[in-house]
Amino acid sequence: MWAGACCSRQAGQVRGEVDATCVGSCTLMRDVTSRGVAGGAKPVKTFQAYLPAHRTYSCIHCRAHLASHDELISKSFQGSQGRAYLFNSVVNVGCGQAEERVLLTGLHAVADIYCECCKTMLGWKYEYAFESSQKYKEGKFIIELAHMVKENGWD
Repeated sequence: MWAGACCSRQAGQVRGEVDATCVGSCTLMRDVTSRGVAGGAKPVKTFQAYLPAHRTYSCIHCRAHLASHDELISKSFQGSQGRAYLFNSVVNVGCGQAEERVLLTGLHAVADIYCECCKTMLGWKYEYAFESSQKYKEGKFIIELAHMVKENGWD
């Protein structure tokens, strides 16, 4: 179960149901399930959130949707393993505990984010920026290019 700062999942809630408090403000991802297919066939992975957008970014390892191109803010960020993109919102990710880190642009409180399906570390979420010029990053997400792939209609 995903334990994000703005999400609350009620016990007994139907899989795929989204709390009204989560829409637009959090990652929308709760948990990834595996269901068996009738007749004992191979289980099928079901992701909690599928993006309807024409152009999407997905996890390079398991192809779970991560973000829509419409949520992209900037392509000029630096992650711990190279170039990274800044997004307004993401889906199908879990979030670790926030910790203070000195990044290229100063001191920030960030929480690592990972793919809920394959548990790959993807980047981080900016929880708090200590410098006023960096406040625009709060609540935004960094995903490193090394961990995502473009899908669905990129020409």
